Amino acid sequence: MHDQAAIEEQIRRRYHQPKGVEQFGVEPIPAEKKTVRGLDIFSIIIGLCLSPGSIMVGGLAVVSGLSFVGAVTAITLGMAIAVVPYTIMATVGVDYGLPGQVGTRMAYGLLGAKWIPSLIRTFASVYWFAFQTVAGSLALVAVLHRWTGAQFSLVTVSLVFAILQAFVAIVGYNSLKHLSRIALPLKLCILGYALLVMATHGDPHFTPAAVLHYAGGPKGTWLAFITWVNVLAANSLTMVTDSADFCRYTRSRWDMWWGTTAGKLGGAFFSAILGAYAASATLGHTANMFQVVADLSTWWLPLLAFVVVIALDNWTINVLNLYTGGLSLLNIFERLGRFWSTLIISVLGIALSIVPDVVNGYTSYVGMLGNFFSPIAGVLVADYLFVKRMRIDVVALFERGGPYWYWKGINPIAAFWTVAGFLIYMFVIPQAYIQTLCTLLITGAGYWATTRLVALRSNVMARAARPGDQRESVDELAWDLAIRRA
Repeated sequence: MHDQAAIEEQIRRRYHQPKGVEQFGVEPIPAEKKTVRGLDIFSIIIGLCLSPGSIMVGGLAVVSGLSFVGAVTAITLGMAIAVVPYTIMATVGVDYGLPGQVGTRMAYGLLGAKWIPSLIRTFASVYWFAFQTVAGSLALVAVLHRWTGAQFSLVTVSLVFAILQAFVAIVGYNSLKHLSRIALPLKLCILGYALLVMATHGDPHFTPAAVLHYAGGPKGTWLAFITWVNVLAANSLTMVTDSADFCRYTRSRWDMWWGTTAGKLGGAFFSAILGAYAASATLGHTANMFQVVADLSTWWLPLLAFVVVIALDNWTINVLNLYTGGLSLLNIFERLGRFWSTLIISVLGIALSIVPDVVNGYTSYVGMLGNFFSPIAGVLVADYLFVKRMRIDVVALFERGGPYWYWKGINPIAAFWTVAGFLIYMFVIPQAYIQTLCTLLITGAGYWATTRLVALRSNVMARAARPGDQRESVDELAWDLAIRRA
C-alpha cells in the first residue's frame, strides 16, 4: 500500500511537473484526499454562474425581445434541464475520484473518448474561457471609464485577466477552492448592492414594479423563449463531461448533489435577475448590467466594488474552463501530465481572449456546441445510468484489450448515436421544441436500445455492457498509473 505523498511524488517525477501544483491528472484521487464538502462545491458552482458573462446572458435575453419574467424563467428552466445529466455524471468523480473525460471511456472506448468528447470539450473550454474573459473585461472597462473618465484598451484588460486566470488554473484545484471561499461572499454582497442601486434609482423605469411588468419587444415570442431555454441548457451541457472534475475531491454524493444543484439553480436565477433587470429598466437597449449600474453611480466606492467583483470573478471562477480544458487535453495526450496540458490550454485561451468578437454571435456558438454535447450527454447518461448502473470497472478505463476497449478502442454504437443525435438536432427537431432536451432523450434511448440488442449477439459488447467490478483499490491503481503509462 502506497501513501498519498509517495503517489504524488511519483506522478510529479513521471511528468516532470513542478512542486506546489496539483499533480493528479488522469489518475484517480486517493480516498485520503477526498475531503471537500458541499459548501466548497456550492461556492465554486454558484460563483461560476454569477460571472459577468452569465449575467450578460440575462440581459441579452431581454434585448432579444423577452420580458423580464420570460428571460428569468427561460434561463432558470434551461439550467434545470441541464442540471440532471450534469449531476448524474458528477458522481463519477465522487465515487471513483476520476476526471470526467476519463469516465467517458466507459461509453466511447479508450480511443473513442479521446477524439469525440475530449476533443470537442477542449475547443469548448478555450471558447468559454475567452468569452467569459472578454465579457468581464467589457464590464470592467465600462466601470473604469465611468470612474476615471479615461478610455481603457479592451484587449489589454482581457490579456491581463487571462494571464491571472491561467496562473490559478495551472496551480490546480486547491487554489481554486480557497479563492472561491473568499470571493463568493464579496461577490454576493456587491451584486446584491448593484441590484439595490437599480431598484432604488429615481427613474420610474427602474422601479421593481416597472421591471416586473416589462413586456419585452416585438420579437419576444414563444419561439424566442424556447430558444433561450435551449441556449442555457446547451450552455450547461457543454460541461457535462467535466462535472466530475469539480467533484473528484468531494467526500460524499450528498455533498456533491446539494452543492451542485443549489449552486447551479441559485446562480442561474440570480444572474438572470441581475442581467434582465438592467436590460428591462433600459427598455431592452443595454445588456451590460455593469455599464448600467456604472452610469447610475456618482460615488467612487460602488465603482471600486464593481472593479473588485469583476477582478475576483476573472481570477477565480473562469479558471474552471482552463482547468477542465487541461484535463480534456490530457485525456487525449496522457504523456503531457496535468500541469503541461493546462499550460497549453492557457496559452490558447489567452490568445483567443484578445479577440473581442468572441462575445458576438453568442446564441449561434452555443447552439453549435449544443449540437454536439446534447447527444454526447445522452450517450453518457444512458450508458452510466442504465447500462453500467453506476458501477464502473475502473481498471478497464486504462486497460488496452479490456472491457472498455470495445473494437480497436472505439465503441461504434456510441459514435453512431453521437453523429445521429447531431443530425437529429440539426435537421429533425423543430426550433419550437427544446432541441437540447429532445436530442438528449432520443439519443440516450437509441443508444440504450441498440446496446442491449447488440450485446445479445456480440461477446465484445456483452462484456462492456454490464456493471463493472472493482478489481483494484483506487490507491493501488493510482500508483500503478504513476509508474507506467496507460
